[in-house]
Amino acid sequence: MVKLVWMSDLHFNADGLVLGHDPKVRLRAAVDFVTRHLADADHCLITGDLVEDATDENYRALARELARLPMPICPLPGNHDDRGMMARLLDLPRPVMSDYVQYAMDLGDAVLLCLDTLVPGQDYGELCKARLAWLHDQLRNAAGRTVLVAMHHPPVTLGLPMLDPDNLRNGSAVLDLLAAHDGNVQILAGHVHRPASAVTGKIPIRTIRSILYQAPPPVPDWDWDSFLPAREAPNLAVVTVQKTQITIQDLEFCLFETGGALP
Repeated sequence: MVKLVWMSDLHFNADGLVLGHDPKVRLRAAVDFVTRHLADADHCLITGDLVEDATDENYRALARELARLPMPICPLPGNHDDRGMMARLLDLPRPVMSDYVQYAMDLGDAVLLCLDTLVPGQDYGELCKARLAWLHDQLRNAAGRTVLVAMHHPPVTLGLPMLDPDNLRNGSAVLDLLAAHDGNVQILAGHVHRPASAVTGKIPIRTIRSILYQAPPPVPDWDWDSFLPAREAPNLAVVTVQKTQITIQDLEFCLFETGGALP
């Protein structure tokens, strides 16, 4: 059986608050929870926006926090990240695609494909021809096997009016490649700071809440001028693959650890 801890959207800064939340407190609570209860997991997947501001100082401080995890990390970039700094300052799985933080992990019962959807300077995501070709080759190599595909930007709209415009611009190209795969496929995405699910064709897509703060639900209506983080606990998830079955369980770690919301 393969067991992954899944986190997303840490928005870590070495100092200060982000939208009224302390990223150090939230991440430390998540790491403590994982260390205490999920130390048997094989890897910790982090689906992008590792930092709020892409600086050497923030990535170095983040690396120190993540080093407390009892398992290796599988981070991938989001729109707040800098892939060069990630490659230089974080302990990435190897080998990594040249010029991108994109790589494959053989997990025994499954293959984990971590995609780099970053477009520098933009909130939306996209995969260039080189990254799509890499994905095609990896899927061919994984013929008949279960494939977990991790990315920051969801490849479809999710009914989130303020967030859907910044999804993966060429998501249909990715989905076409995945639809041709002859094994199970599960997409794990970040970016939206909300738990959401979709199925396109036979491909299920899941997002989870942020480690730091949550976007409000689509009802009642809101816009970026009125945006305030929702009063919801953060969560992480546990993803398991056993033969052909994929299971995803959400865990609200702050509530479990303290009995109430953390700063």
